[in-house]
Amino acid sequence: MSTTERLIEATRELLWDRGYVGTSPKAIQRRAGAGQGSMYHHFSGKPALARAAIARTTEELRATAEATLGGSGSGSGSAYDRIAAYLLREREVLRGCPVGRLTMDPDIMADETLRAPVDETLDWLRGRLAEIVQEGLERGEFTAGLDPAEIASTVVATVQGGYVLARASGSPAAFDAGVRGLLALLAPGRDVPNSPRP
Repeated sequence: MSTTERLIEATRELLWDRGYVGTSPKAIQRRAGAGQGSMYHHFSGKPALARAAIARTTEELRATAEATLGGSGSGSGSAYDRIAAYLLREREVLRGCPVGRLTMDPDIMADETLRAPVDETLDWLRGRLAEIVQEGLERGEFTAGLDPAEIASTVVATVQGGYVLARASGSPAAFDAGVRGLLALLAPGRDVPNSPRP
C-alpha cells in the first residue's frame, strides 16, 4: 500500500473511531507509519486528508450497497429480497456506520466540503432504494399506495437507528430486531430471513 493510501486509510479509521477533532495529524501519521514530511508532501493538511478519507468512505458505502442491492429489472431478484439482502448483510453493528457516524460530528457537518459527500451519498442511497421499492410496487410485491421515497427513508432510518440502539445496548440484537420488524411490515405474512449474526 502506498503512503497516500496508508494515510487515507488511517484517517478513515480515526474519523470512524474518534471523530474529526480526535483525529490529529500525529495520530494519522502514527497509524499510517508515515512521517510529517511525507503527510504534507501528499496532502496540504488535515482538512484535505479528511476530504479524501470521507470520499473513500462514501464511495465504499455506495459500492457495498450497490453490490447488495443489485441491478434493476426482473432478472435481478424480487425487490423485497434485494432490500432484505441490504438490511441483513454483515455489518460491524456495534461499531456503527462509518458514514452515519460522520453526520454526528459537528465539525464535519459545519464544513460544506466535508459534509457534501456524506449528504450526497445518503441522498443516493435513498434514491436507489426508492427505485427498488417502485419496481416492487410495479410487480405487485408491495401493498399499493406505498410511497417509494418514504419507504426508502424508512429503510435508511432503520439501519442508522439500529446502529444507535445496538451501540447503546452493547448488543446487535436491537439492530436485528429493527430490521426484522421493518421487513415484516414490508411484506406481511412473509417469513423474515434471519440475520447473519449469531
